[in-house]
Amino acid sequence: MNILSLLSSALIGAVASARSMTPMATIATARFIGRQTSGRLMLLDRPVFKYGAMAMGVGELFGDKMKTAPDRTVFLGLLARVMSAGIAGAALAPQGRERAGAAVAVATAVPLAYVTLAGRKRAMESMGQTRSGLIEDLLVVAAGVAIVALATRQENAATLSQLSHHTL
Repeated sequence: MNILSLLSSALIGAVASARSMTPMATIATARFIGRQTSGRLMLLDRPVFKYGAMAMGVGELFGDKMKTAPDRTVFLGLLARVMSAGIAGAALAPQGRERAGAAVAVATAVPLAYVTLAGRKRAMESMGQTRSGLIEDLLVVAAGVAIVALATRQENAATLSQLSHHTL
């Protein structure tokens, strides 16, 4: 396996740098609609975690616009990024490379959190907190959805393929 096999893990780590809950929320949503990840993912298959991740993803989008929202680089913000990036990075890694996928995602998320924060602060100066946050939300959520859509497969298609292969 080469480094490109972990590209989805690195990209989802970049998403986590800007929105900590978006990686888990997009993967939980993908699992909800029947898409499968290559890496093993038992945590988000449990309903309480699946629905919790989706709710936290939506909640974060609203909470980020509040004047009292802390910077993403405070301890708890970085911890959330580490956990979410690690789980999502493992899920998007090839089977058997989940630990490497988690490590790559975390190694991407943490330093980029400082970069995305600097960019957001510059955007806030020119267009305000709410507007810059909405634009960032749009970009980050779209990126997360695209990464997860490209890195997962439809469960039914895999099942149908296996069934048709056995009947031939």
